[in-house]
Amino acid sequence: MTNKRFIVIVIDSFGIGAMADVPEIRPADIGSNTALHLIQYPAQKNWPNLLKLGLMNAMDMEADGFKKSETAIFGKSNLKHFGADSYFGHQEISGTDPKKPEFTHFQKHIDDVEKDLLKNGYSVERVTRENVSLLKVNNMICIGDNMETDLGQAINVVGALDACGFEMISDIGHLVRKHVRVPRVIAFGGSGVTINDLLNHILVKDGFIGIDAPGSGVYRDNYHVIHIGYGIDTSKQVPFALKAKGISNYFYGKVENIVYNPLGKNFPCVDTADTMDGLINDLKTIDEGFFFLNIQETDLAGHAQDAIRYIDRLNVADEKLGEVMALIKEGDVLLVMADHGNDPTIGHGRHTREQVPMLVYRKNNDQLINFGVRDTMADVGQTVAAFFDTKIAFGTSFLEEIEARRTK
Repeated sequence: MTNKRFIVIVIDSFGIGAMADVPEIRPADIGSNTALHLIQYPAQKNWPNLLKLGLMNAMDMEADGFKKSETAIFGKSNLKHFGADSYFGHQEISGTDPKKPEFTHFQKHIDDVEKDLLKNGYSVERVTRENVSLLKVNNMICIGDNMETDLGQAINVVGALDACGFEMISDIGHLVRKHVRVPRVIAFGGSGVTINDLLNHILVKDGFIGIDAPGSGVYRDNYHVIHIGYGIDTSKQVPFALKAKGISNYFYGKVENIVYNPLGKNFPCVDTADTMDGLINDLKTIDEGFFFLNIQETDLAGHAQDAIRYIDRLNVADEKLGEVMALIKEGDVLLVMADHGNDPTIGHGRHTREQVPMLVYRKNNDQLINFGVRDTMADVGQTVAAFFDTKIAFGTSFLEEIEARRTK
């Protein structure tokens, strides 16, 4: 097989309009359109490469200074996963058929988890505040609700890393996962933090109880994390299928800690320029593989409801995107997309359930190709698989459709 590369760049939270089901399931997101509202926001924008790739074509509109491309390969996708979540969004992109989880508090499962922990030889103590309890395990680890996202979406297993090590935190995370159907169990720890630091930062709200992780300091030093999702079978995702063919995966930014990489290299990073530079440097020397990158700072700006910061990060991303495009060789495929929305103008700081753009770049393309609205972002995973002459269980490749139209 001729050496070739497929590159997916996810601009985290850069949605292009609320999905049709928003009035029914997420009314707070009615009217959301991250890309459009940023275009309309009075701040300097410099996105020539996004425009060249067909951003406005995917949005099916034009604005002053924001015109459609005449040679773009573009489409857009709905979200199949319930809600609007980066973790599940990236699992979907990787080829997962998302299952609807249960949104609930840890109290519903505390008895079963406690019983299983005791059965497995752990020391367990309940810590109660305002008539709700979390679990303290081996006087090193706390199990409770995630208090940073929409309540009921995740259960945290958070530990004093210096005392217990990450293996114990991970083992307990997998034990908890057996008993709950919430979207995520997040098992993590950090250095320089004691069990008292965790217990001194207990939060209680609306029957939920957990640790204020940022306040506890657990993110500051030597942070380790594993996200254990509901209904996620990594063996059915495209990175696993590529491993079977001896093809390496290269993950950059947030992708490396939320998608399982069975063969290849991970580049952990948050800064937009640094993350993109990691990819750019590798593209200069690596001739084959699947490259998967997440630009996280756009999402962080959305959470902060900071449109100016969001636009600034997009300006940096677009500049670096131009460097990536200059490295694309004949036979390579570049796909730029999002995983959901996070409209900083909508009035809340949570993700917004929006369609996402899917912008494909191939060297020397001189045609305008619209590959339509996809029902699921898992079509990306299947397209990557098809590109490398393999197949995964879910999703529909759009590669053949693009190739057929290019040859007309």
